[in-house]
Amino acid sequence: MNAKLWRPLTARGVLTQAVFVALVLGLPRGASPQEEGRLMQNPLAGSSVFGSKGCVKCHSVNGLGGTVGADLGRISQRRSFYDLAAAMWNHLPSMGKAMEEHDIARPEMSSREAGDLIAFLFTLDYFDPPGDVVKGKELFVEKKCVVCHQVGLYGGVIGPSLDQLSRYGSPILVAAAMWNHGPGMAELMEERGIKRPTFSGSELTDLISYLESVSPAPLEGPLYVLPGDPEEGRVLFIEKECIECHSVQAVGGRVGPDLTRRGNQWGLTEFAAAMWNKAPRMVAEMKRRGIHLPALGAGEMADLVAYLYSVQYFAELGDADRGRQLLSTKGCLACHSVAGAGGDTASDLARVSGIGSPAEVISALWNHSTQMEGTDESAWPTFTAQEMADVAAFMQRRVE
Repeated sequence: MNAKLWRPLTARGVLTQAVFVALVLGLPRGASPQEEGRLMQNPLAGSSVFGSKGCVKCHSVNGLGGTVGADLGRISQRRSFYDLAAAMWNHLPSMGKAMEEHDIARPEMSSREAGDLIAFLFTLDYFDPPGDVVKGKELFVEKKCVVCHQVGLYGGVIGPSLDQLSRYGSPILVAAAMWNHGPGMAELMEERGIKRPTFSGSELTDLISYLESVSPAPLEGPLYVLPGDPEEGRVLFIEKECIECHSVQAVGGRVGPDLTRRGNQWGLTEFAAAMWNKAPRMVAEMKRRGIHLPALGAGEMADLVAYLYSVQYFAELGDADRGRQLLSTKGCLACHSVAGAGGDTASDLARVSGIGSPAEVISALWNHSTQMEGTDESAWPTFTAQEMADVAAFMQRRVE
């Protein structure tokens, strides 16, 4: 499924419905050495799992749902697959108690359901909340946008009217327009002695909200509000020669940063702001290397952003040898064994069948946790995202 085009919606309407969008994540090639083939996980299906498995009775998403646990739409830290998987495992003792207190049966989850649920949680912060219209109006003046651009009848006429962008309010369109017109705008600003502004993600969100608030009614037609096809984006990343300067999981150029090693997950507007802020350096470096500055259509920008976002899904690459060691240091071998060494009251983890993907590992851990009910919470082994990735790598490796 390619979720590039949807029916016309205002950006604000899209943002309020963002947690239920049908974004299908296609992992980039080489994203995880433990993955075989193309993994497709569906956050829309994950939203159904979130409801049907009773998660919504305790957790809310951006204020919608239960209040026993945390609001999962307002998680500030990174959300890779293993970040979320580790968080789910680490909170199982407290979740189990809360479910017992509220008479909620502990559900079983298939590997498909576990994968879709984590994909749903992964995409919750893809869309930014609506910005501050008042701040956006102030920024339109402070950042000197008003000198060259017009909204309605307000502003300069040197640059194109922003009415079209304001009617759509789509960060994808904004990112494409800022990239394509950036060099020309920079030259005009330099000629007129206007300092080229930079934007934080929140500032650009506020500015888009202002443009939307003063624009005419939305136009009819398709609106690029959802990310496109990550696989198409991967191809574009190579064809547009982004890979000459940037690497993805250590594959590619070294001029710019590795785009999988950002400290935080970027949403759509943060991508747009970053591309604008870094454009002068990128353009200069491309000219120096004789690389043609590529234009990007809205569809191409949607695909490219989807790719760069999806590569964070398996940000941690697991090490099977470290995973085997962790099973011992975390106390798992008090009950389990590995190739005959360890406890004898539970399964031999080296010979467990039916585990060939990270989602199957997480499903198995979740379903197995019911057998650990009553474990002292202080003795419950916790895992970091990297440790969870290591254990998953070991569980997927066949040991004879």
